[in-house]
Amino acid sequence: MSNKEALRELQHRLAHRMQQAREQTGTGASWLAVECAGYGLLFSLKHAAEIFAPVPLKPLPYAKPWMAGLANLRGGLFTVVDLAVFLGLRDAQTPLAEQRGEARVEASQARLVSLNPELNCNCALLVDRLAGLRGDDQLRLDTSDPASQAGAEGLRRPRFAGPRMLDETGRSWQQVHLDALSKHEQFLQVVV
Repeated sequence: MSNKEALRELQHRLAHRMQQAREQTGTGASWLAVECAGYGLLFSLKHAAEIFAPVPLKPLPYAKPWMAGLANLRGGLFTVVDLAVFLGLRDAQTPLAEQRGEARVEASQARLVSLNPELNCNCALLVDRLAGLRGDDQLRLDTSDPASQAGAEGLRRPRFAGPRMLDETGRSWQQVHLDALSKHEQFLQVVV
């Protein structure tokens, strides 16, 4: 099986599992794990909608550097945000393959994750790679994260950033609340 076919199969399985997780009620939150510039991020399955392979983007004049462009996804127009650039993890001029550290990623692994239509934001996030699904039973609170400790006054963290979690291998994953991100002032101000 070629790498392209394997990636398509993974994308299809993840989309199917995301749909199943959304339909299940009474269970703990489930997460879509993605990577941006080598950092692990978690999106709630309640707020992530579909996964798409990258498509040609139409540039948007006078947009901030993190606004990658406009995409036609299943007949709908979506703005595409390069999440690594928005979060300050990668410079807008740095190609995907030249990321910092050992976290080199092929551009063919990049994906677009659209936000749930209930958030009223026709937006897709460009991520470097999918890392699968995670359940609450696979994650624990990162107690070394200053924000998780009581009395962490003065800590400046955006409202859309939830606590950091650790998986069973000890890898750190940052929760990103897509509902709060879609309403965040900086996220909504796309014009330079």
